[in-house]
Amino acid sequence: MRSRSNSGVKLDNYARIVQQTILRHQDPVTGLLPGSPDHPDAWVRDNVYSIVSVWALSLAYRKNADRDEDKAKAYELEQSVVKLMRGVLQCIMRQLDKVEKFKYSRSTSDSLHAKYNTKTCATVVGDDQWGHLQVDATSLFLLFLAQMTASGLHIIYTQDEVDVVQNLMFYIEAAYKVADYGMWERGDKTNQGITELNASSIGMAKAALEALDELNLFGAKGGPGSLVHALADDIQHCQSILTSMLPRASISKEVDAGVLAIISYPAFAVEDISIVNATKEEIISKLQGRYGCCRFLRDGHRTPKEDPNRLYYESAELKLFENIECEWPLFWTYLILDGIFINSPEQVQEYQEALEGILIKQKDGIRLLPELYSVPADKVEEEYMNPHTVERIPMGKLPLRWGQSLYILGNLLAEGFLAPGEIDPLNRRFSTIPKPDVVVQVSILAETEEIKELLFKQGIEVETVADIHPIHVQPSRVLSHIYARLGRNPRLGLTGRPYRRIGVLGTSKFYIIRNTMFTFTPQFIDHQQFYLALDNKMIVEMLRTEIAYLSCRWRMTGRPTVTFPVSQTMLTEDHSNLDPAVLATLKKLQDGYYGGARIQTGKLSEFLTTSCCAHLSFLDGKASGSMGRHDEEYDGDDDERYGDGYVHELHYDAEDDDLAQYLDHLLAHSAPKKPKRPMGGLSRFKAAATKTKEMVTLMNKAQDLNIQNVNMYLPSKLFRSPQPMLNLNLPDSPASPDAQGPEAGVTTQSGIPRDASGAIDYNALAQLLKDTQSLQDQADILYILYKDKGMDWDTGVHGKGSTVRSLLTDLYEKAGELKHWGLIRMISGMLRKKVEELDSACSDLLAHQKHLTIGLPPEPREKTITAPIPPDQLANLIDEASENNISVAILTQEIVVYLAMSIRTQPSLFSEMFRLRIGLIIQVMATELAQSLGCSGEEATETLMSLSPSELKNLLHHILSGKEFGVERSVREMDAGISPAISIHHLGNVGATKSERAGISKLKSDMKMLEQRLSLTDPSKVDRRLSMMDTLKRFRLPSMESFDIPDKIPVVKDTRHGQWLRRRRLDGALNRVPVGFYQKVWKILQKCHGLSIEGFVLPSSTTREMTPGEIKFSVHVETVLNRVPQPEYRQLLVEAILVLTMLADVDIQSIGSIIHVEKIVHLANDMFDKDQRDLGAEEHILEREPSTGICRLLYDSAPSGRFGSMTYLTKAVAVYVQDFLPSGSCAVQ
Repeated sequence: MRSRSNSGVKLDNYARIVQQTILRHQDPVTGLLPGSPDHPDAWVRDNVYSIVSVWALSLAYRKNADRDEDKAKAYELEQSVVKLMRGVLQCIMRQLDKVEKFKYSRSTSDSLHAKYNTKTCATVVGDDQWGHLQVDATSLFLLFLAQMTASGLHIIYTQDEVDVVQNLMFYIEAAYKVADYGMWERGDKTNQGITELNASSIGMAKAALEALDELNLFGAKGGPGSLVHALADDIQHCQSILTSMLPRASISKEVDAGVLAIISYPAFAVEDISIVNATKEEIISKLQGRYGCCRFLRDGHRTPKEDPNRLYYESAELKLFENIECEWPLFWTYLILDGIFINSPEQVQEYQEALEGILIKQKDGIRLLPELYSVPADKVEEEYMNPHTVERIPMGKLPLRWGQSLYILGNLLAEGFLAPGEIDPLNRRFSTIPKPDVVVQVSILAETEEIKELLFKQGIEVETVADIHPIHVQPSRVLSHIYARLGRNPRLGLTGRPYRRIGVLGTSKFYIIRNTMFTFTPQFIDHQQFYLALDNKMIVEMLRTEIAYLSCRWRMTGRPTVTFPVSQTMLTEDHSNLDPAVLATLKKLQDGYYGGARIQTGKLSEFLTTSCCAHLSFLDGKASGSMGRHDEEYDGDDDERYGDGYVHELHYDAEDDDLAQYLDHLLAHSAPKKPKRPMGGLSRFKAAATKTKEMVTLMNKAQDLNIQNVNMYLPSKLFRSPQPMLNLNLPDSPASPDAQGPEAGVTTQSGIPRDASGAIDYNALAQLLKDTQSLQDQADILYILYKDKGMDWDTGVHGKGSTVRSLLTDLYEKAGELKHWGLIRMISGMLRKKVEELDSACSDLLAHQKHLTIGLPPEPREKTITAPIPPDQLANLIDEASENNISVAILTQEIVVYLAMSIRTQPSLFSEMFRLRIGLIIQVMATELAQSLGCSGEEATETLMSLSPSELKNLLHHILSGKEFGVERSVREMDAGISPAISIHHLGNVGATKSERAGISKLKSDMKMLEQRLSLTDPSKVDRRLSMMDTLKRFRLPSMESFDIPDKIPVVKDTRHGQWLRRRRLDGALNRVPVGFYQKVWKILQKCHGLSIEGFVLPSSTTREMTPGEIKFSVHVETVLNRVPQPEYRQLLVEAILVLTMLADVDIQSIGSIIHVEKIVHLANDMFDKDQRDLGAEEHILEREPSTGICRLLYDSAPSGRFGSMTYLTKAVAVYVQDFLPSGSCAVQ
């Protein structure tokens, strides 16, 4: 018999340790592990981490097997792992109703439980009696399920279980916007059951989605049906939110040792090595002690000062836990593993030696890792005075199995029994290695042969939809419908993926669906829902943004391929040429470089071999649902079968039948048919009729799926001619005078028709629609009908069915063609159109830790949004905050989308801004226009409403950017629409000082003025239009007069006049403060009882609850400042607080009780006023703002200089706090 090798003996020793500390506690029935003898429940996270060492040991035995017994041992260990993982799966499968609900609600009451009964897999505590929503625990289970499957274990047995895993991926895919309780089960660190976004949850979800994407859960024996799919856009959302959060762990925790699990083993979720290193450095410097690391600052768990009889803490109590937080050896096991993976033997040795000193040795020689080390109750004061000096005592579980398991894993790796690649078969450890440059492939498609010809004349060779057969092109919404099918399982009550938009990463792949190649156009091209895509400059801007996003976010095999259709809407008014913005972009794309990305243009067929291609096998014919059909011919009788009886119990099916029929039709229509015998006479006519019927049915199905512009996607001449519209009497182009009947003018002149009693005659008013040529007048009439009669009132203009809604929809189309943006917005508001991605735009901003407010201050009119809310609820909130002013509501939606676009591509624009106040931003934009163009407030708001989306976004970007810019009117060609245009241009720094450049500095105010055109029509019609306008004035759309914009801002030659007032107004509206401002406020609060701002007190007790680096603290300060409705006054208060914070570093114990900041500002104002009067300033120059009593001139003073605002504020602070300054001190000058 061969003697046992040295490595075999060592492995047997580890097997003994694993058996004693982990496996002997495994339940023989369920395979689950209890927390400890005192905690018999099975926690998901602890179970998964605990079994990792067993899995690692099985791999080590298989690799180093000396004898057959070793292989048997390896198999036994593997099966213990499979048993536990399947035990967790059983617990989850008993709660599938929660998985289903949570996909839609994201509510804490619908979440999977965090712990289960070890013996029965049943739940052990109520939905609302524990912090169950822990996305990281579910994600950790999925991540190790993927890694273990890739290593050869068979954990998933059936197709039903595959569907469960797919739905669990949907459960975690929106982790980047789900506030949960985190890995410590307590959410916000006050332990009061408040959920928050946690970096540890987002990172673990990202890792799990990446690991599972395209993985076959049946392993090497599986077919296409056992593949699971993740959406790349969700993964990248998680990535960008992580990047913006780290090294901060959440809103209430500025640092958390739990983040080690996502920057290193097991998740490796962060791709930027500098962020990984910064986060690790932050954890070690702020949390590490002599016995391990604290979980986070001011963590009261198991400290002597914690009251064990209370589940929660009082807010001011947190200060008591500072410097006595318990230290967890667990985190050193993560740092050992990190050292192994980054190949740093020094780090491994350092932490192994540190651990050896604190492990507890048992009689049998096994070393156990305790849960935590706590300060003894009698040594608390000593530890307060000298942190990290007293001897601590072990407490809690012995061992903490999670930590014991990672300790064993670290030893197996460090001693060479395993290589890193063996416990990371999916190669997640390489996530920080730089990726090669991405080449974005762009295929340009022409909607019609005519457009193809136009492009050919410009030297751009493209194909039409018909040319690319057999590849099919469809809009992105079809892909959303297709993905809604994924993971559907009626037997388990699972409805698949909720219908959501697919981002550019998802639409930049080829898809094989039912053995047919599909490609999808990007979502931003679809203007069915909202009007942004009607603006060609906006489309071009979005294309540039999406291409730039693709080039830095693409992580899949193969190159991304963008299918960009050129449609009729991208032509000039007379359809003789392409829109200049679109043409310029297409030419730039040909050059091979666009938006900072490398570009390759070409035909779709040329890109097949170099592109990423996904096979959506879940549509290939499952038993359930209409997707299983493979009919070559479509039978018209199916309509009845699908329409009536064929409905599952699942609520999503009706829509899916539409999709099934649509795809069936599409494939049947365009696939080459079997040759049929020649037909003649009546048969041939029937065949042609059937063909037309098929195409019309196909078009109807497309419209059921909300696919507009059907001819873009269906290669048939049938749809090439313009479709008949619901006809208002709308001119296709400015009508010639003789085209109008003589009575038209008479009817319009007569004003609003009334009946005998003097009330409005609505039927006669509806008839006016036929007679007026002006789009604005038609909109005004429809607005009256909409307000008084409702959307569904039948006007009878074109016979039965001409409802107000249908006429408005028609008018919307016409206004869209003419690019009349004011009207488009007005009608969008009436039709209650919603930006399709409004909720995801809102979630994007919230996930970047920016709160939103909508409506104008003060509260309650200004509504704050701090957590993602469903789209309908969000839209209603916007309507409410806009006080049902449809202009403001529609503009609010637009601004939210633009802010989200900016934060995705340029997050640096939003630094030190924690709350974005949409109402004030709109007000500031209108004020900018009024000031730049020298017009009244009403004209400015009208101009703002009439800007094209691209101009509006440009104006917003310049306001955010803090750079010098000027605005002036620009003259458009007469046929380009009737909206007034502006041009925005940089003015450079114009000798501005560094401090001036920090905010948005001066606007050029001597801009040339041009007469605003009233209409596209010729001058002879202007009088008639004016008459109609006067008559309708009382009934017009609500204007935005609620915005406090000066009636007339004079245009002056001195460009310096008004620049500081303007900057303060901008910075106040944007909540922009100097870097480090909130940390300084925290310091000053420690030297007084609080700061009072306009009657609202920011108490010093806040510092006992929150640390200076917490976002929660910054938001708290902002909330108090935001009580001030005037942005420029708010900014003066910020400057006053900034002067006060200089006292934080002065050696004074206290500077008073409650400091009234507004008194300091008024004191400074009085000093300023007195000095100005002494110098002979005239009364009108020193005019005071009525609401605040502050001199307008002080608002417009530079901060520095003899008469600067900071000079007077400093003097005022010195006077206000002089009683507390040490005698003879000149600290504040």
